[in-house]
Amino acid sequence: MKQQQELNYERIAAAIRFIKENRQEQPRLETIAGHVNMSPAHFQRMFQEWAGISPKSFLQYLNVEYAKRILKQTHASLFDTACEVGLSGTGRLYDLFVNIEGMTPGEYKNGGQALRINYSFAETPFGWVMVASTDKGICHLAFVDEGEEEALGSLKQLFPNAAYTQCLDRKQEDALSVFYRDWSKPDEIKLHLKGTSFQLKVWETLLKIPAGGLTTYADLATKSGHEGACRAVGTAIGRNPVAFLIPCHRVIKATGDIGNYHWGEVRKEAIIGWEAAYFLLP
Repeated sequence: MKQQQELNYERIAAAIRFIKENRQEQPRLETIAGHVNMSPAHFQRMFQEWAGISPKSFLQYLNVEYAKRILKQTHASLFDTACEVGLSGTGRLYDLFVNIEGMTPGEYKNGGQALRINYSFAETPFGWVMVASTDKGICHLAFVDEGEEEALGSLKQLFPNAAYTQCLDRKQEDALSVFYRDWSKPDEIKLHLKGTSFQLKVWETLLKIPAGGLTTYADLATKSGHEGACRAVGTAIGRNPVAFLIPCHRVIKATGDIGNYHWGEVRKEAIIGWEAAYFLLP
């Protein structure tokens, strides 16, 4: 049975999708609320509790001109670490406590036979997720859209011979706390990831994009030391095994368009707006 937070997110996602599809008509609050079968007052209150701002203000973070401005600011911040250009220092905490350790070949050979993986399911502001960990750190975090069995099956395709136990451990708790903007709990979130040297470098570079910030494929390629390799960088982003913590949702098109996302374009817009509302509000 779905929990209330997941139901709320589904309504918010439906509202975002409806507004996008009817942007030219600029639908009123009453029209949007009616689309998700809620009263205007109830919808406004639910959205405010979720995002911290009104639906109207939230949508201002999803227009092209806003995205272009943040791209310029984040570009300056990424290429000059002494310059924060107005982006909240809180968003920089990703640099401080999320650390990637690459798996050794011995850890993932023979289908991950040497690995013991704990996994669990949890609700987040963006829907149901599955999070998995080894004894060294988080190895997988994925939004669950097709069902829990399918989500676990996708993980087992990566490590078919690992030993799996369904349980919530401290590493997972620390990782999940980030969804609730609780920066006080974890001293460090460790990620234990299977990937090539190129992929690991791209994922590490993604961690340097501050929450509330945005970047482009070209900037990310340059910052990761592979200038011009936009297509390869895009492939590495698509293979990111840890949703949200490694913030591939912050990579958008140079035009300011949000672009595609492995977990759905609407979810990407929801995350970008949610982060902007928290980290960029004065």
